[in-house]
Amino acid sequence: MQNDLNPSKTLLATMQKLAVQTRIIALLFVVIVLIIVAQTFGLSWLRPAAADDGGTKKVQAIPEDFQAAPYPDTEEGKQAAYGEKLIRETAKYLGPGNTFGEVYAGNNLACGSCHLNGGTKPYAAPYIGLTALFPVYSGREGKVASLETRINGCFERSLNGRKLPLDSKEMMAIVSYMKHLSRDVQVGGRIAGQGFVEIAVPERKADLVHGEAVFKKQCISCHQESGQGMLHVAGNKSQGYLYPPLWGEDSYNDGAGMARMLTAAKFIKGNMPLGATAENPLLSDEEAYDVAAYINSFERPQKAGKELDYPDLSKKPKDSAYPPFADTIPAEQHKYGPFNF
Repeated sequence: MQNDLNPSKTLLATMQKLAVQTRIIALLFVVIVLIIVAQTFGLSWLRPAAADDGGTKKVQAIPEDFQAAPYPDTEEGKQAAYGEKLIRETAKYLGPGNTFGEVYAGNNLACGSCHLNGGTKPYAAPYIGLTALFPVYSGREGKVASLETRINGCFERSLNGRKLPLDSKEMMAIVSYMKHLSRDVQVGGRIAGQGFVEIAVPERKADLVHGEAVFKKQCISCHQESGQGMLHVAGNKSQGYLYPPLWGEDSYNDGAGMARMLTAAKFIKGNMPLGATAENPLLSDEEAYDVAAYINSFERPQKAGKELDYPDLSKKPKDSAYPPFADTIPAEQHKYGPFNF
């Protein structure tokens, strides 16, 4: 019988196997090196995109220099652009002296008076991420509330006006704008920069004399010593304010979030005077606390029906200064502190 184990054929087969194994080992080595480089230098192009985000990088924190994406040339894009106008120029389009249609804002403030930079400044109650968060439970409403309900809360309280119809072009435009700002935020998640900064709340009653001193030193260049702010166009309230009034008939009413002293103090600490940021505040916690109390010590419009807020009174914030209360603490202490109860 002929011997099939030819030495030359056996050697060739062995060399071919070794070549294949060498290529496999080399390929594995390259893959391992690429993975190490990707993890070290953050080369996102080497990582697979998450299945739920289509490869879009998700926003984890709102930067001070946040820039909204350009509006697409679509009907939705046009609607969102109109929503931005309503946010920045609320008085012009929806205020008491507007020439465009129905009046929904009872004063000449803008949504952007509190939601700074068109609702994009971190820790100034920005809109970024809101459409990814709502619906959410609201203690004031006593139920899970929609984003539209929250928007109408601002119209009735901060703007001292009335609700937008849910199917109105204005409501849909505002929601579209918020959705546009939130396009890169993970659904259901909170991100750094939403809401307001936290402060170390002094364990004392607010000092209105100190608050007045802080106001005169830090605030009157924009808001004036009278607290009545500065109009965009002198003598024409219908064009809104460059710097809003902080009290009086054209300011937010007593049911607004900013009428709560601790809410106002947090907003002030992270944003005022202009130029302040959460990372680089210009006022101390004590200064923000006292000046917030000073601002809210003045008369402002009274919201009707606010006694119906917070059906479960145990969820009413300590600094919500109007009755009824879940406790026997005097209304003045709910307004000015101390809040150690």
